Amino acid sequence: MIALLKQLRQILHHWWSEFTLQTKLMAIGTLAVSLLMSGLTFWAVNSIQQDARIHDTRFGQDLGVLLATNVTPMIGENHLSELAQFSQQFYRNTSNVRYMLFADANGDIYFGIPYSQSEVQNSLTIRRRMQVPDNFSPNSAYPIVRQHLTPDGEVTDVFVPINYNGEYLGVLAIGTNPNPTVVTSSHLTRDVTIAVFVSIWVMVILGAVFNALTITKPIKELLVGVKNIAAGNFKQRIDLPLGGELGELILNFNEMAKRLSSYEEQNIEEMTAEKAKLETLVSTIADGAILLDRSLNVVLVNPTARKLFGWDTNDTVLGQPVLEKLPEAVQEQLSELLDEATSISEKPDDEELPRDREGAGFCVTIPGTTQRTLRIWLTTVLDQARENLRGIAITVQDITRETELNEAKSQFISNVSHELRTPLFNIKSFIETLHEYGEDLSHSEQQEFLETANRETDRLTRLVNDVLDLSRLESGKRYHFDAVDLSQNIEQTLRTHQLNARDKGVELQKEVEPDLPHVVGNYDLLLQVFNNLLGNSLKFTENGGKVVIRAYPLPPEDHTNDEPTHVQIEVTDTGIGIAPEDQQAIFDRFYRVENRVHTLEGTGLGLSIVRSIIDKHQSRIQLRSEVGVGTTFSFDLPIYKAESYIPEPSIPNTPNSTAHHGVASI
Repeated sequence: MIALLKQLRQILHHWWSEFTLQTKLMAIGTLAVSLLMSGLTFWAVNSIQQDARIHDTRFGQDLGVLLATNVTPMIGENHLSELAQFSQQFYRNTSNVRYMLFADANGDIYFGIPYSQSEVQNSLTIRRRMQVPDNFSPNSAYPIVRQHLTPDGEVTDVFVPINYNGEYLGVLAIGTNPNPTVVTSSHLTRDVTIAVFVSIWVMVILGAVFNALTITKPIKELLVGVKNIAAGNFKQRIDLPLGGELGELILNFNEMAKRLSSYEEQNIEEMTAEKAKLETLVSTIADGAILLDRSLNVVLVNPTARKLFGWDTNDTVLGQPVLEKLPEAVQEQLSELLDEATSISEKPDDEELPRDREGAGFCVTIPGTTQRTLRIWLTTVLDQARENLRGIAITVQDITRETELNEAKSQFISNVSHELRTPLFNIKSFIETLHEYGEDLSHSEQQEFLETANRETDRLTRLVNDVLDLSRLESGKRYHFDAVDLSQNIEQTLRTHQLNARDKGVELQKEVEPDLPHVVGNYDLLLQVFNNLLGNSLKFTENGGKVVIRAYPLPPEDHTNDEPTHVQIEVTDTGIGIAPEDQQAIFDRFYRVENRVHTLEGTGLGLSIVRSIIDKHQSRIQLRSEVGVGTTFSFDLPIYKAESYIPEPSIPNTPNSTAHHGVASI
């Protein structure tokens, strides 16, 4: 039963929702008018019926008193035959009387109309008693009147006490019918009201049907058409044979849809091309790009951003809250900026929005296997009026290399300052001593002070030259590369260091392949490489040790032919060797192995210069070393061929002194 009522309620709700607002208002107005008219009519009928009841009560009361006055002497003198005759005549002459009953003081009916005389005489066999109202009083001077409904209609009952010479003889009950004129009028009024009510609702139903056929259906068709147009279906058309304003509206709608369809066909290809260009541009830019909607959900992300945050192509980032997908270090700082950016849409209408603000950002270091420093920049995307927030654009830049260069620059300046300050301090100290106490010093002491100042000056000169050489190599300057005879470089290097090797008791050897082919390179730069490597080897090789320079053609790795393409160069010593923990940093600026024992001099720039020069030659310096056994530095150079084209070497990606403005790792 409950399910049936629920289904019926749903049907009625659906039926009611199908009507237009105009139809609903008309139905509600008609219902109100019909209910008002019906109420007024039923009120009039009820008033008529009330008046009729009062009239019937008065009529029955007067009729009962009149009848009782005439029959009281007959009853008192026990003239029952005369009573019967008079009652019959009175009943026949009065059309409104339905019944007449006479009962004795005990309530036993002894005569009545339409009861027969035989029924009265046989009352000992069929005993009938009269039920008088509870408020009936035998001594009352007024009759009791009541009304009740019977199958034959409403009846007015009048109970009149019969008193003769002060003695209570019984009661007279007379029933009267309602006034037929009043009943007819009441019935007529009721029928007219029902007819009016039914007529009004028939008109409403006919009006609703007419409205549905002539107005509702076209409006619904138009509504469906507008929804389809809004959804992008410009092929939508409405075909209804209507005239007048609705017909003109439908005609204009079809014309609009036709023009939109034509516009779509003409511009869809151009729009698709522009969208593809935009997506290609966003996907190919070097910086990461993330676009958020007003709810801070990701709507666009390019491959660079996926790579920076470790999102693979299968990761469903689109449509997800951006803060849930970012590393914790980024979430902490990004959430505050996002809250500030989204607050622009919550400002009251009378508060001016920050129209001149272009964005805000921060830098953050993300820990992990490979620590990276990112610069994240937020820009709010406003509508054309710059009043409502449409989204937020996030730009992500990987500044790890810049941060490293910045730190390297700071470290370089610190190291250079320290290295320059030491010899300058020593020179100043010895010169001041000579200036102030020169006459008090012996000739040998003066010579010793001058020699020390001279050594410190040479040390300072070497340091400045090394710094200038390294800066020149890393400045991007292009050098001329041509055929170089390595035999000459090696001979010149050995002659330069022969005296120093003899003083230290170190044997210098060369193992150069006869008829060694020329290589592609810069003679002066390669000479500096040999000098630095050989000088390092002599410095760390003790008395009785050996330093060897080797050069030989390197067989090709693919073995496709027997003709070599490169020459291998090696500088090997039997020195103290380099510990494994130092081998990773040996080519860094100002890094010196002797820093651990503080026994040998040096700027710590020699191997950095070597690496930069080898990088210029498109090669790579390699190191093999064992503590207590010795060290070998090796690299290879391409063999020079006059008929082949030698391209200019590219600038290596080495640390430089480029400044990093306004960026710091957080």
